[in-house]
Amino acid sequence: MRHGLNWRSGGEMTMSTLTTNRTIRDILLSPTDIPVMSARTLVKEALELMSAKRLGLACVIDDDGKLIGLFTDGDLRRLLLKSQKPISALFADDIITHARTEFTSVDRNMDIEEALKLLQDREIFDLPVLDENGCLEGVIHLHPALKELLVK
Repeated sequence: MRHGLNWRSGGEMTMSTLTTNRTIRDILLSPTDIPVMSARTLVKEALELMSAKRLGLACVIDDDGKLIGLFTDGDLRRLLLKSQKPISALFADDIITHARTEFTSVDRNMDIEEALKLLQDREIFDLPVLDENGCLEGVIHLHPALKELLVK
């Protein structure tokens, strides 16, 4: 048994059996489960929160709860490779200085299969979920999403 996964000819796996009639709200990590911070949070504090929450993503929000930036483990690696600053100086920067302000996000009513395809196509692990005003409702993270789908 392959845990309800469908296999197309040629060996391509699909998730249609697992995702039927399910939406993102079924696999959403809530803001309390993810690193959420203000633009003025120091990089060092952001990394500590990312480690504490065990997620390689930080969501930067404004005072109204709108998502204004994302910072990932990959962003940190790229920053360390290109920056001429000492690491201790980078730790003192505001996180928004190094966060990406252009990012892909989804609506909580999106079909799970569509969201997983977006993760695959963009080669990313996380998708922020925003309401109609751009406020952060949570994040879809690939590994917990797959775990949730395989358990049910």
